[in-house]
Amino acid sequence: MILTADYHTHTPYSHGKNTVMENALAAKAKGLKAVAITDHGFNHVLFGLRRKRLHSLRREIEEAAKATGLNVLMGMESNLISLDGRTDMKESDLEYFDIYLCGIHEIVLYSNFSSAKTLMAANYFASARGKRPSERVIELTTAAYINAVKNNPIDILTHINYRCFCNVKEVAKVCADYGTYIELNTKKSHVTAEEVAEMASVGARFVIDSDAHSADRVGDTALAEQLLAFESAPLDRIDNIDGRTPTFRFSEYRERHG
Repeated sequence: MILTADYHTHTPYSHGKNTVMENALAAKAKGLKAVAITDHGFNHVLFGLRRKRLHSLRREIEEAAKATGLNVLMGMESNLISLDGRTDMKESDLEYFDIYLCGIHEIVLYSNFSSAKTLMAANYFASARGKRPSERVIELTTAAYINAVKNNPIDILTHINYRCFCNVKEVAKVCADYGTYIELNTKKSHVTAEEVAEMASVGARFVIDSDAHSADRVGDTALAEQLLAFESAPLDRIDNIDGRTPTFRFSEYRERHG
């Protein structure tokens, strides 16, 4: 299994350690064809990307692409901020980006109290106790993911089930229908091999991402290789390995909407 591209890396624009250029150079050294810079979304209280820095980030992206010859994408790991599927990527922000990731995170400004209570507090406190939250919380979190995929041109859902529990099969069905990839994150253990097989059974497609917060982890696949080390692993459904390149819905959305 050879990684073609890493679509989830961080820089000091949120709380990564290395620059855009350093991440791109690391990707080139690993033999990757593309790398995405996807710092945390605007509503992350501590580490969110700031809108006033978008032009600076774009300049660094272009410099890194020119220096390395790689396809260096400007993205963001947006935050799911409401039960009805809103994210902190506004319509007016879309023109700045090449790729659109989304996940659930802590220490985020949610759109209302009920969303914060369910998506952050209930999930987090259950996880901190080593338990799953109530079935009602799982149901609401599942619906939030589904609404996000339906209502936004999201390319990749990041580290689902990491401190934010959902019905992965139901989320996977909608991802398959709308063309959103499910990430197999190599920084966090967030799904089981059985859950991956279950998601693949309903048509979901996957990407392997490092979620690198330092350049030395760009292109890392170790956790994914452990996860997929079983006979029925759906390697044919992972679209950024062995020379394959994903078809992302956000680029198609941008083309349609100018």
